[in-house]
Amino acid sequence: MAIACVVLDFDGTFTDVATESAPFLTHFRDGLAHALGQGVEQAWEEEVAALRAGADLLGWNLGGRVVAPATADPYLTATTAAHRIFQRLSVGTDEATRSEAVQKLYRDSYVHSATAFKPEAKEVLEALLATGLPVTVVTNAHTELVVKKLDTLAPKGRERLKVSGDARKFLLDPPDVADARFDALPETQTLDGVLRRPVYLRRGRYFEALKRIWDTTGTRPDQTLVAGDIYELDLALPAALGAHVQLVARDNVLPYELKAIEQLGARGGVDKSLHALLPRLR
Repeated sequence: MAIACVVLDFDGTFTDVATESAPFLTHFRDGLAHALGQGVEQAWEEEVAALRAGADLLGWNLGGRVVAPATADPYLTATTAAHRIFQRLSVGTDEATRSEAVQKLYRDSYVHSATAFKPEAKEVLEALLATGLPVTVVTNAHTELVVKKLDTLAPKGRERLKVSGDARKFLLDPPDVADARFDALPETQTLDGVLRRPVYLRRGRYFEALKRIWDTTGTRPDQTLVAGDIYELDLALPAALGAHVQLVARDNVLPYELKAIEQLGARGGVDKSLHALLPRLR
């Protein structure tokens, strides 16, 4: 099946996440200390160390279900550590209240993130846009902030690059409007031998973002190539719907992510370079 639609993650996929997140982390930790009314240095170091020691098992936990690996990037590590510190200090014990507080802290801090694209980002975006295919960035970040960064990069054809922000790929709620494709999804994926917990597939808000793209472009999941740097957040759902996916491998890519891509056969691909996206369109 020929590719007729391209969906791209943003942070960590087209950006140098370590560089761009450095000022974010400073503001995030300061904001967390202000919200708690006390210093968090020791608690922060202890929780981050625990997350790294637990690798994929101790992930971002929402409602008793791990929705993403906590160590995949600095944004996830900060979000997960903040949740654990709130719980540790018995502040905001209601999960909905706590989650909203952490998400507000994330949004306020993300404004301060740097603009740091990967060296090949502009060239690859220009090549993707030159195909004439619809190309959309789907990101958890605010639309206007990502638009501003892309305007700074200014790839040729920028006017045709769409951005769908606030995707909330981490939420396991159903979509607002029932869809047979979503309803047919299994709740979880298991990766025996490499992951001791399930991967949750039914992410309704992310599905809605993808569905809007398919409805607008007149395309289908099996005609779509989705690229991202975190399997669980970016690729598991579209892959389960039949899409082709490309894992833009991080330095700390986890074994279960590689196995999940391998199991997809020809529909899956993995490479550190964004250039590897281009042959997938042929």
